[in-house]
Amino acid sequence: MEAEFWLARWQNNELGFQLEAAHPLMTQCLDVVIGESTSVFVPLCGKSPDMVFLSQHLSVLGAELSEIACRDFFSEHKLAYKLTEQGQFKRFEGEQVCLLQGDFFALKPEQVDGCHLVYDRAALIALPPAMRQQYAEKLSAIFPAGVRVLLISLEYPQHEKQGPPFAVYYDELVTLFPNARIELLAEIDLTGKGFARRRFETSRLVEKAYCITLG
Repeated sequence: MEAEFWLARWQNNELGFQLEAAHPLMTQCLDVVIGESTSVFVPLCGKSPDMVFLSQHLSVLGAELSEIACRDFFSEHKLAYKLTEQGQFKRFEGEQVCLLQGDFFALKPEQVDGCHLVYDRAALIALPPAMRQQYAEKLSAIFPAGVRVLLISLEYPQHEKQGPPFAVYYDELVTLFPNARIELLAEIDLTGKGFARRRFETSRLVEKAYCITLG
């Protein structure tokens, strides 16, 4: 999806992907992947409440396209922040959470230096196939080998619904991250229950949490 698509979603408050509380798979699996990490990077983070939970355990660095999302995160959680410029990005810096507002694909390795954990709840599954490849390549380019990615994927028969969110299965993860170690940690069957604020009329709907150790 092009940037204008997501900016329009935020402008029009069309946030069907937004959760009201921290994702249960994230809270369940964080202890498994955290290791000695002290900082976590959250790509395409929106104003996710996951970052509030993460900030109780780690310092959080998010990357988000929409300025509305960044401002809303801090205002809705009543958190103070300082706004500065950092190259192509606006930097919303709070005590435990810092958000870089701008194009994720413009990030440089030095901007995420120190983060040894990545948390992806709805970034990869928000992108069509070609952009998923670009996204995976970007993560591998800005993070060194050994960095862990806690990824939450979504599985459903893709022909039954037009994304986003898109279905992303294990076989595709292997293709996207060919040198990585990929481990399934947990899953939730959402069939008949819906995804975030939306109900999916699909015959199967499953969320899965993976630990991807970049190679």
